[in-house]
Amino acid sequence: MNYADLKGFIFLDGEIVEWNKAKLHVLSHGLHYASSVFEGERSYNKKVFKEQEHTDRLIHSARTLGFELPHSSDEIMKIRKSVLDANKISDGYIRPVAWRGSEMMGISAQKNTIHFAVAAWEWPSYFSPEAKLKGIKLNISKWKRPDPSTAPVNTKAAGLYMICTLSKHDAESKGFDDSLMLDYRGYVAEATGANIFFVKGEELHTPIADCFLDGITRQTIIKLAREQGITVLEKRIKLEDLKQYNECFVTGTAAEVTPVNQIGEYKFNPGLLCKNFIEKYSLLTCKS
Repeated sequence: MNYADLKGFIFLDGEIVEWNKAKLHVLSHGLHYASSVFEGERSYNKKVFKEQEHTDRLIHSARTLGFELPHSSDEIMKIRKSVLDANKISDGYIRPVAWRGSEMMGISAQKNTIHFAVAAWEWPSYFSPEAKLKGIKLNISKWKRPDPSTAPVNTKAAGLYMICTLSKHDAESKGFDDSLMLDYRGYVAEATGANIFFVKGEELHTPIADCFLDGITRQTIIKLAREQGITVLEKRIKLEDLKQYNECFVTGTAAEVTPVNQIGEYKFNPGLLCKNFIEKYSLLTCKS
């Protein structure tokens, strides 16, 4: 599927336009220097899951990169709804994105216009908990999540994702579904587009989100676990620690809750806790 060829409507710089007319100039700063931020969101039954949290993070990401979005939080939420309505989407994926335009072409970009767009397309949740429990396989990437002093690691900035693409391409070329990324110190960090959790007995362990995005789905799963009385430990996890865990899963807006059955040489058996979180998360999104 070529996303440029989809039919429908996209919000771009103040108006709803036909899908194939939503374009940017080849000399846009965001294209050359990655001065762009975005969100990945899901709608379930016409309601956007964690809409305020996604909107707040988008605004935070833009400000961290040194620019203000041309719309307020309330306006962004109205725009998002107008895009879903225009495309008649109930269950779908939503992609707001903002970038610097073409007024200046160089490292400096103080005078560049900030462009803003929102696209959405249908994306039903196809898999039952039983189907999801088959799990996915992760390679171990050679690329590391960076030191927080070298990149805006707590944002969804476009530039942070190139090493994710490199990692995922390498994994897929070797027959894996995705890749596990370590951080700059060598600790377990996350998958290329999802946070990661491990089960030890009845405890849930997850890496400390100090050099990668503390995902909204990650926060939701931690909250769900604690509401059920499940101990959650955010901790440093080494690769060799993986042998002590019996279950593993990744979380994200696209991934939702997806079990993992293999990371490199380490094997896992998706079981009761994986199934529990798949079901609890699914129930939560239905109520959103």
